Amino acid sequence: MSVVPGEYAITGSRASDIAASVEQGVSSGELPPGSVLPPMRELASRLGVNPNTVAAAYRILRERGLIETDGRRGSRVRARPATLAREAIRTELPPGVRDIATGNPDPTLLPPLTDALAAAARRYTHRPRLYGDDAVVPELERAARAGFDADGVPAGPIVLTSGALDAVERVLSAHLRPGDAVAVEDPGWGSLLDLVPAMGLKVLPVALDDDGPLPYSVATALDKGARALIVTDRAQNPTGATVSADRAAELRALLERHPNVLVIEDDHGHAIVEQPLHTLAGATRTWALVRSTAKAYGPDLRLAFLTADRVTADRVQGRYQLGPGWVSGLLQYAVVDLWEQGTLDTAAVARSYRVRREALIAALERRGVAARGRSGLNVWVPVADETGTVARLQAAGWAVAPGARFRVESPPGVRLAVSQLAAGDVEELAAAVAEAVRPGRAVRYG
Repeated sequence: MSVVPGEYAITGSRASDIAASVEQGVSSGELPPGSVLPPMRELASRLGVNPNTVAAAYRILRERGLIETDGRRGSRVRARPATLAREAIRTELPPGVRDIATGNPDPTLLPPLTDALAAAARRYTHRPRLYGDDAVVPELERAARAGFDADGVPAGPIVLTSGALDAVERVLSAHLRPGDAVAVEDPGWGSLLDLVPAMGLKVLPVALDDDGPLPYSVATALDKGARALIVTDRAQNPTGATVSADRAAELRALLERHPNVLVIEDDHGHAIVEQPLHTLAGATRTWALVRSTAKAYGPDLRLAFLTADRVTADRVQGRYQLGPGWVSGLLQYAVVDLWEQGTLDTAAVARSYRVRREALIAALERRGVAARGRSGLNVWVPVADETGTVARLQAAGWAVAPGARFRVESPPGVRLAVSQLAAGDVEELAAAVAEAVRPGRAVRYG
């Protein structure tokens, strides 16, 4: 049997079949975001199944991040179901349009990998890594731990994963269960805002300024039952915020009153920023700090390393061994060689990104446009009309990222990636942005 909300027929006699039918409708677009699903008893009656079967199907869909249930308002397809990643919110670019929407690093600043991969192959020839070997090669473990020690991160084991988002997901899975709430920066990393509901967790947005998450907003999220807090230490995406020493002290004092909250720090800006790290690690019993090689050494290395309290580290490492097993030793040795040879001039890389950000922000300011970008690869421009701004900039030859990729409740804006900008581009881009945002109507952050 089938049931039709609008034009789409929900089918199935088992919970898994009903859930799969709804998921197919969401994926095909026949059940667009906001579509209201039938009440459970009504759907059960029409399908000829027990109401508990429909309840189980809806639970599966909630845990997959596809639907949300709000008391008397019933169940509906989420505004951004997990089948539609925020990165999919884009349009094909006409010829001649400059793409500053993507957040990739500048390829010219990435170190060459030929020698590092060759060195890794030589190490492998001398001693191949086999089943049963330690998950982390000793040289990488020592170097990673030394880096954490230098930045004042509490002692903890080193665990490797296939990228920062992989690490965050595994840490969340180690402690949380579907239905738990997670405090997340807003605006924040779009992939993270997709991941949390896809895991069946609830997003509690946290406001931030250039110094990081605002304590009052974090406190509100904790009062609402947040079991975890995710903070970007430096190069926050999309605003460029960096957690300052004073803000870190305020947040640590707040978190110490909530010792059971899991704190995850994303320090993906390591090696591409000039600002020092002010960590929150250790303010609560369970914590993890993640660093990735992606922005400094190349996204395709697919290696992130984290340190954490012993329980968290053991849970993440144990579960990783039951899946991928370990991160390729060849990749580990390549990173070791890059570090040992000092192949990357991290100070020069950080300076290059800073010069571009500051030049663009200054050029915008001269035209009456407020912008943010203390660190990292991006500049965030608050706007009154997000859709119109994106369209007008594309017509002027510039593709920028719409703020919808990064927002939950925060005001609209657009993100400009400076990694593809040359010095001669800045004034032209600033003029185009000023015209597109219509400064008299622009939204400014206080």
